[in-house]
Amino acid sequence: MKLVVAAVGRLKRGPERDLAERYRERAAAAGRGLGLRGPDIAEIEESRARRAPDRRAEEASGLARFLPENAAIVVLDERGQSGSSVELARAIGQWRDQGRDAVFVIGGADGIAPSLVERADLRLAFGSVTWPHQLVRVMLLEQIYRAATILAGHPYHRE
Repeated sequence: MKLVVAAVGRLKRGPERDLAERYRERAAAAGRGLGLRGPDIAEIEESRARRAPDRRAEEASGLARFLPENAAIVVLDERGQSGSSVELARAIGQWRDQGRDAVFVIGGADGIAPSLVERADLRLAFGSVTWPHQLVRVMLLEQIYRAATILAGHPYHRE
């Protein structure tokens, strides 16, 4: 199973990028023996369209390049579910067992186009507060790492 984080915007050099890369590497190492590859990072430029709906549509078109036919799509959405780490691990394990890849989508400042949200297998929220996209990427990669360790049977202190 291939894991991909498809994001609008690029992380510039600095502590957020370093931390994101640290969790990406940890997730990759933890997932190897579980049949998980990645997570790979796919970035697109933010749209410069004038109107928010046009920006969302343009960004959705760019993100669509990273969405294979049978992949499970997870969109980060403040109106999504605030599930537990164990629930996310179960979802990833189920998709892996079904032979599906998983793509986690982080939209731009205006959110994700409804056409892409409708395709999602899961709408995931990190609470109802607004987070900077750089931190969302770090938190998502940490959760993917945590999911891999849960699937590997490492003790999870919240159970």
